[in-house]
Order: sequence, then C-alpha cells, then structure tokens
Amino acid sequence: MELKKGYTTGTCAAIASKAALKMIFLNKTIKKESVLTPKGIIVEAEILEPKLNKNSAVCAVKKYSGNDPDITNGILIFADVTLTKTKGISIDGGKGVGRVTKSGLAQKIGSAAINDVPKQMIINNIKNLFDKFGYNGGVKVTISVPSGEKIAKKTFNPRLGIIGGISILGTTGIVEPMSEKAIIDTIKAEINVKRANEGEYIIISPGNYGLDFIKKELNINLDKAVKCGNFIGEALDFAAKAGFKGIILIGHIGKFIKLSGGIMNTHSKNSDCRMEIIAANTALFCENLSVIKKIMECVSTDEAINIIKNHSQNILDNVMKTLANKALFYAERRIKNNVCFSPELSFLTFSNVHGILEKSENFTEMIKKLDLFSNLNDND
Repeated sequence: MELKKGYTTGTCAAIASKAALKMIFLNKTIKKESVLTPKGIIVEAEILEPKLNKNSAVCAVKKYSGNDPDITNGILIFADVTLTKTKGISIDGGKGVGRVTKSGLAQKIGSAAINDVPKQMIINNIKNLFDKFGYNGGVKVTISVPSGEKIAKKTFNPRLGIIGGISILGTTGIVEPMSEKAIIDTIKAEINVKRANEGEYIIISPGNYGLDFIKKELNINLDKAVKCGNFIGEALDFAAKAGFKGIILIGHIGKFIKLSGGIMNTHSKNSDCRMEIIAANTALFCENLSVIKKIMECVSTDEAINIIKNHSQNILDNVMKTLANKALFYAERRIKNNVCFSPELSFLTFSNVHGILEKSENFTEMIKKLDLFSNLNDND
C-alpha cells in the first residue's frame, strides 16, 4: 500500500494566509485553497472557520501528516491578514506560535518561530495576489495556533529557548511518510547497490547538509555517497557487511557530535545531548568554568563553537580533534561488534558557519582511493 504524504505547518500557514487575503479581495469566504510547495507539489486544503471583515480576514487550515503522523497532526493553523497603508508584507506569530529567546537559531531573539521557508511561501503567495488584483498597499499577517502552547511542552522547543508555542516549520512543504524500517531497508539496498557498482570505498553522510558540503565545498561527486539520515549505526553495519574496504564519514557537527558520544541513532526523540558532549570535552582543555556554563546554555553547535573559538582557537582545535577521535572509536567499535572484517574508517566534520572543523589523518588518502575528483590536498 502506498503511504500518503502530508503537509507541513508551514504549508498550512501559507494556504491560510493566501485564502484570507483572497477573501478580502473577493469580499466573500472561500471553501478551499491551494499553494505550490517548494517540493513542486500542489497542496489543496479545506478552509476552516473563515471570518471576513472590510479590510481583514481570518481562516484556518488543519495540519495533515499523512501516514507519518506527528504531534502536530490535526491541529489548526490560523492566519489573520489585515490590509495596511504601509507597503510591504509583515509576518508575525500570535497565540500558540513560539518566540525565540536564545541565540543560535535561524530566527533572531524576540522573533516568532516561523522559519524562513514558510515565510517565503507566505510572501510569494501574497505577492502573486497583489499582482492578480492590482493591489499596491501592504498587509500584516499573523499566524496563530490555539493549541500550540500546550503541544509545545511535548517538543524540544522549551529546551531550544522557544517559548509560548510551536514552530512553523518545513523545508519542502511536504511530509514524506516513511516508517523507520522502510528507511533502514532503503539505506541497506542503496549501500548494496553501491558495493556492486561503485567499488570498494564509500562515503556515508547523515543528511542533506553533508551531501551539499561534499558536492559544493569538497568538489566530490555523489556517486559513491549514501545518505543515512539518523541511522548511522545501521549504515556502518550494512557497509561493513557489504564488504567495503573503506568507509568515509562526512557530516555536519550537529549530527556527528552525537556519534562522538556513542549515539548511533541521532534523531532528537532519542537523544539531544550535543551541548553536554561539547561542554564535557571542552572541560578537558579549558579551566574557565564560565565558558563551560555558556556552552551548556547554547541551542546550536555553531553557537557553542563560537564561544570556544572566541576564548581560544587552540582549545577549539583540541576539542574538535578529541571529538573526531571519539567518533571514530565508536564507529569502529560498532562495526567490530557486528562483523569480523573491519574496514578502514576516515572522518570529516564541518559547520555551515565555520567550514571544516576536523578530519582524520587518513582522510585525504581515503578520498583518493575513491577515484573521484576532489579539491582536497595534503594542506587542507
């Protein structure tokens, strides 16, 4: 049976915003509205609880997660749209949408927790209606989630310093339904295909950040790379059992920091001890307790790295080397516990802000064994 796709809270907010503005321009309520998601899929949803005034309108869209239901499935996302004399598009969060209280997130302190992609979806759809109806003024959009504050208590938002509600999220606009077993089976199948067709060395990366970095920053094509998502342990097992002589781990520090703590499934529902791991390893080289305390208050690895770097570049270098060595240790131990043959491992971790943070001594040599084009050299 084919699993049904859903759509994100960001898509709901965009549909509700578009519907509310269209209601104002048409001077009537509407029953359905649709938007084109960044994924290229058109999503149509029923418009609920519409309210229309002269220069404003409110309506809601119900979140639908398809066959991948999460805690936000079935909640109502409201958009309150008001025409303004001042030109431009103002987007803010109302009741049930969280507020950012700590640095290190995509949104500034004090801002509503509405991520950039949903914001852009709202802006694009509103601009299209401006053009269609010949409107030259501005609008204020307020997104609210009546049940958001209650739901947020069951998420990681409070830990991230997002208070008062949920985040409006989504990078593709679509919720892709896949069970864990289906994902793991897909990873296994892809690794086996790579072994049969691409040689004896493989790159494993947790996510899209890693793949983008491999392609754009390292100038390596992706033919021999596999995205393992949160399932680093299973990917290591499959690659070793498939008979690869070498495994190259390349990933964002946000994921690999967990591997350095021996965590093989990096999903936040299983673990989020990034700051604890960074703080503990920083304490090995830094006696300044205030630095450790600041790290423990961070919400992102980039923010923690900034704190260490501003204190001492030498300490940061030592911390990153220690974390890399521990990540390799746990990866090697995982493989040895599951197979007799142990392939050679190499490692590189990076940050989108700081670039390459650390790589193993054998990294460049392992890349050469892939027989791929790379801009790496021995001085990298």
